[in-house]
Amino acid sequence: MMGAGMVNAAGKFEQDIIETGAGGLEITFIGHGTLMFTFGGRVIHVDPVGEYADYQTLPKADLILITHEHRDHLDAKVVELLRQPSTRVLLNQAGASQVPRGIVMKNGEMKTEDGLQIEAVPAYNLVHLRPDGEPFHPKGDGNGYIITFGGKRVYVAGDTENTPEMKALKNIDIAFLPMNLPYTMTPEMVGDAARAFKPKILYPYHYGSTDTGRLVDLLKDSPEIEVRIRKLE
Repeated sequence: MMGAGMVNAAGKFEQDIIETGAGGLEITFIGHGTLMFTFGGRVIHVDPVGEYADYQTLPKADLILITHEHRDHLDAKVVELLRQPSTRVLLNQAGASQVPRGIVMKNGEMKTEDGLQIEAVPAYNLVHLRPDGEPFHPKGDGNGYIITFGGKRVYVAGDTENTPEMKALKNIDIAFLPMNLPYTMTPEMVGDAARAFKPKILYPYHYGSTDTGRLVDLLKDSPEIEVRIRKLE
């Protein structure tokens, strides 16, 4: 494991490099729920949105993962900008209406794309509701994704709370868990989930104005979980 907290050549985005059994996994922390992974010559964009980066300056995608259809996670213009003829776009059913030629993944489904195993994990609210009583993220709609890079299992949770499905996960090396109210989790919810499935590295993301120090404090007695704070408001 190396390169924690590096800044890329453009000086804008922090990057970490995680060593895997098949070379380095470069993680670029773009902002909010938006990430970019580079691995084995492939570029994987997660929830690319033009508000958080100038995608004219970033590499084209081999694979795009979209967790759900909300505008802070799905930007159809950016998806088209990043696409090449061979690019595969995996997304939820509701997102497919905005993105032509997308490949729908249902909760619990598993696919292999360009040699990478992708698992779709349910992402939904248990507690936080809209004024009309509907969840901000209904069960069965959005996905989190587990991507396996050279034996390292990386979980990007999407917009969700600490669901039973999340807490039952096994062998997660790196987890990105959302932490902003009222849409996703409190630091206490993130801490509860992390203590249940024990990722080796935990990045809170999509955290807005939430105090990330609170999560660090909550997990100070769980030394098996390394909490890393990066700029992902």
